[in-house]
Amino acid sequence: MSEMDKPPTELKRRQVLGCMCALSFGISGIQTVTAQDEAALAPPQVNDLLGYAYGDKAGQAVSVNDLALQAKQTFVFAIDPATGMMRNGTRMHQLLLIRLDPAALAPATAQRSVNGLVAYSGVCSHTGCDVTDWNGEFNRFQCPCHESQFDPSDAARVVGGPAPWQLAALPLKDLDGMLAVAGEFEGRLGFQQPGLSPFGI
Repeated sequence: MSEMDKPPTELKRRQVLGCMCALSFGISGIQTVTAQDEAALAPPQVNDLLGYAYGDKAGQAVSVNDLALQAKQTFVFAIDPATGMMRNGTRMHQLLLIRLDPAALAPATAQRSVNGLVAYSGVCSHTGCDVTDWNGEFNRFQCPCHESQFDPSDAARVVGGPAPWQLAALPLKDLDGMLAVAGEFEGRLGFQQPGLSPFGI
């Protein structure tokens, strides 16, 4: 029997079933994407590894012996160790990683560090620019937009420029020789745009 010869009720039933199947597959696909997006957007979790954000080593985990002493900061994101997914869905979770002389660290900063390595939010608290510059003379992070400066040896406190608060710090630990997250961000995460309400946590 051809499609034209089938009763109208049979055709309608098949059309409805076909639409329901298509809708079901569509919803399933949306749920999968949403789950991935949620994982990528999630903040760093305890035991997440830290991985290089850019360059030749992008996606590779950072060991506790990586990075030269007092070299320019490196941008990293947390990596879910179970799935290998990098939590790079938002710039707000982008991190600055740098190695400093452990003897030069303030006590609270030393408690959050591993082998002189410290990690901070990579977004300037002034207008949200990436803190890409490094003042090697004074060992300070420097924002290229309005020249705010932050001292990474002392909780990334503001030591120059218009930034209204220090960069949020992320506690670190040694996990089998790899650099891992030891706790939640400490301090205010976000930025303040002049004349506007603050965007922050």
